[in-house]
Amino acid sequence: MGTVGIFDRSTLICAPLVAQSVEQMVIDMKQAKAEGADVVEVRLDYIKNFQPRQDLEIILRNKPLPVMIVYRPKWEGGQYEGDEHMRVETLQLAKELGADYIEFELKVASDLKGELRMNHHSGSKIIVSCYVNSMASLEEDLNHLVASMQTTGADIIKLVTNVTTITEIPRIFHLLSRCQVPLIAYSEGERGLISQLLCRKFGGFLVYGSIKGNSDPGLPTLDGLIQAYKVDNVNADTKIFGLISKPVGHSKGPLLHNPTFRHVNYNGIYVPMFVDDLRDFFSVYSSAEYAGFSVGFPYKEAIIGFCDEVHPLAQAISAVNTIIRRPRDGKLIGYNTDCEASITAIEDALKEQGCTNGEASFSSPLAEKLFVLAGAGGAGRALAFGAKSRGARVLIFDIDFEQSLLLVLYLVKLGLLKI
Repeated sequence: MGTVGIFDRSTLICAPLVAQSVEQMVIDMKQAKAEGADVVEVRLDYIKNFQPRQDLEIILRNKPLPVMIVYRPKWEGGQYEGDEHMRVETLQLAKELGADYIEFELKVASDLKGELRMNHHSGSKIIVSCYVNSMASLEEDLNHLVASMQTTGADIIKLVTNVTTITEIPRIFHLLSRCQVPLIAYSEGERGLISQLLCRKFGGFLVYGSIKGNSDPGLPTLDGLIQAYKVDNVNADTKIFGLISKPVGHSKGPLLHNPTFRHVNYNGIYVPMFVDDLRDFFSVYSSAEYAGFSVGFPYKEAIIGFCDEVHPLAQAISAVNTIIRRPRDGKLIGYNTDCEASITAIEDALKEQGCTNGEASFSSPLAEKLFVLAGAGGAGRALAFGAKSRGARVLIFDIDFEQSLLLVLYLVKLGLLKI
């Protein structure tokens, strides 16, 4: 036990199932397989009126793919509040009945250490898990904790936490890349999403994805993992691109950029990054494997101060929405693509509709037209700049009057507006 050789280190895709009845659990297992899962995590603690032998036999007899049995107690963040001895007996029963994986908490596994080692030829793989409220609250060294989990004789070890900031996640990646036994390690919540999406790059044993109708804000869907992110294609050489924003879950960027990477055969992945502090973020995510970033609300203006160089157009607009890490020296170069991309798209649409300003005119079809702008933030600033530079009359709407006033003063300063 505890050796890498017994496993293929490719990352499995697992669907966590929390149905409240055995019948629904069987239905959800079949759905998970249909959606592309390699394994399912069956949470026994969610099943109401659970009957250990009867219900386990139904689940395992009807499993369409490998099953991981989890019976999580309240003291470890689960739903079970009953007798602890009965809970452990149920997990042992699942092993006897042929479950593919059985999860024991570190506290329990330490007490059962000898028994786990003695029974490791049963065919079931033993997962020893530890849940940490936050990385910041972890007093002992992570490496020491992982070593303690390994001494239980586990086939697989599992570490789950709630990070308070995205800058804590590289500690998880460091563990994944260096652990000598199969390791499941990730953070829950929206800030921890990239710990799932980048798991395969750093050698994680398993990544979680939810089935349709069972979404979780901090968990990618099975469809997203397989279709949008194509995690099976991710490897140690994959370059990482991220959207820096707060919040970030609404973004459609991954649905646009990841297929584009595949279309041009580029080994890259585009992921959402919930960032709370720009300075901390760039001090931690500074390596060459983080090759570039998109910038969303509310950072398009503030992020200029973290770029080593800024393109003249972005400098003029005073907003950056795209950053590239220059390969030859690692410097961050800021650009603004909001302006030209949006304005030229509008111009092309007007030309197609015949809304031009004269048959042989070389001026923009926006010239003299009323350009109504909803929002005066970083993207709004870029659009206002582009529209005014084409001769449009700009009308600005924003719920924040001061923000609108700042944009007007900015246009005046550039000589694009007179008051």
